[in-house]
Amino acid sequence: MKITIAGAGYVGLVTSACLAELGHQVTCIDIQRDKIDMLQNGRSPIYEPGLESLLVKNLRNGNLDFTVDAHHAYSNADIIFIAVGTPETHGGSIDLKYIHVVSHTIAHYIENDVIVCTKSTVPIGTNDLIKQIIHSRKPPMLHAEVVANPEFLREGSAVFDFFHGDRIVIGTDNPEAASIMEQLYLPLKIPIITTDIKSAEMIKYASNAFLATKISFINEIANLCEKVGANIEEVALGIGHDKRIGHDFLKAGIGFGGSCFPKDTKALVELAGSVEHHFELLEAVMKVNNRQQSVPVLKAKETIGSLQDKKVTLLGLAFKPDTDDVRESASLKIINELLKEGAVVRAYDPIAIPNAKRVLGDTIEYAYDIRFALHEAELAIIATDWEQIKHVPLEVYCTHMKDPIVIDGRNCYSLKEIQKYPITYFSIGRPYVFKDRPNDSFVKESGE
Repeated sequence: MKITIAGAGYVGLVTSACLAELGHQVTCIDIQRDKIDMLQNGRSPIYEPGLESLLVKNLRNGNLDFTVDAHHAYSNADIIFIAVGTPETHGGSIDLKYIHVVSHTIAHYIENDVIVCTKSTVPIGTNDLIKQIIHSRKPPMLHAEVVANPEFLREGSAVFDFFHGDRIVIGTDNPEAASIMEQLYLPLKIPIITTDIKSAEMIKYASNAFLATKISFINEIANLCEKVGANIEEVALGIGHDKRIGHDFLKAGIGFGGSCFPKDTKALVELAGSVEHHFELLEAVMKVNNRQQSVPVLKAKETIGSLQDKKVTLLGLAFKPDTDDVRESASLKIINELLKEGAVVRAYDPIAIPNAKRVLGDTIEYAYDIRFALHEAELAIIATDWEQIKHVPLEVYCTHMKDPIVIDGRNCYSLKEIQKYPITYFSIGRPYVFKDRPNDSFVKESGE
């Protein structure tokens, strides 16, 4: 099939490369010429494991190209995927300006019957709006069917998720359009769920909101574990064996971030309010997550008192490992709180420093080497569980920090291993470890 992808962001690029890998003729269009130039040269503007190699391969074999030319992109496509940004407004609702623009552009340039398929995460009812725009602007002799096809790609494993997803959701009332979309995805051998359009839109929001709820729930249990002397890892293992609950998203930490969970959860609350439904559960989920991101700084103040002029190292800037995305990252909130307390901050991340610099500027120091980041630090806070951080030898903290105090917001290290070193160690929902520090006795249980 001839496929056009509107938007060269995370979703658009991954979808473009993976559909080209399946053998389709794919054109990806974006309004940013510098980004398109970069992609035409086989370089990805985002970090996503496995993506750049797919881009290069399919550029070379002719299955994939990139353009800023709307006529070239839309005039003879069989399927057009909308994958443009849907940013959040200050009020928490979704800004659909890019959806409006691309819908008008598609209607203007199509020259044959086409399926317009929405990949962007959009509020319920948006596909009906897209249909209205296209039908009011397109040439009257052409047929354009609008289909909802939400994405379920995780940053850091998006290429894998495309080929090995749990399900594909197709929202349409048109059997012919549903059949064409099913044929497109048939080689993946992934279960396909066909629904009406509004249900497909809701599936996306409900999925992310449920996972966000699961994360906030386990973090609340972790906070309770600290107060009663239980270990959240053992608790999560025990409840995760219940098949009705499962192990996924039961890892305690400092909350969720990124471009999806925070935005989609808030958008669902906003949607509920617009139809006079008070979604109290999700309001609590967001409140818990916002509070959880402040936990490392609270622990730091409880441990060493004033942070004024203290040298603090932050390990991890991306909102999760294997991505350079810092949107809604807990790290940014932690850094801002540390700076307000007067701390001197140095941050390490293997990938996300350039994006973090665009947000933080020169308010902190940056390091691409963990040892340099920890040099002479009085406190280290782990905010992202990168493999590079999880596998750093623990003696590095002892040899490079002044008197090692580590607040681990992602529970990266085994308590048994930590106890072998002179490190004061605080994690989430697990016993604290105070060991071999002047005027302190060895303590295994928090609160002792």
